[in-house]
Amino acid sequence: MVLGDLGEGDPPHGAVGTADVAATLQALATPSRLYILARLQEGPCSVGDLAEAVGMENSACSHQLRLLRNLGLVTGERQGRSIVYALYDNHVAELLDQALYHVEHLRLGLHDTAAPEPAAAGH
Repeated sequence: MVLGDLGEGDPPHGAVGTADVAATLQALATPSRLYILARLQEGPCSVGDLAEAVGMENSACSHQLRLLRNLGLVTGERQGRSIVYALYDNHVAELLDQALYHVEHLRLGLHDTAAPEPAAAGH
């Protein structure tokens, strides 16, 4: 998978548009959405329980969930009179984990180094 350029013409086959990636990252740029996604990492949750867990009004939480659902970060399944939300898939959890990992490394002044390339044969 490559990041495609949305300039002239269509992105290469298998490419992800930069606008799509930017929209996903922008969705993660709001603390309330991060709280919602972090809570959903623990497992599916109804809107009411989720709103209470993250300290939001139901209507505000529903608004954020609608945006996250439209971006493919969460799913909603109707169960009786309520909708139960969950992370779309493990990629969303990994994205959150990597963001936290990166921020923690910055806080500690650490950075990962690339593994050294193996020496060429015969040298």
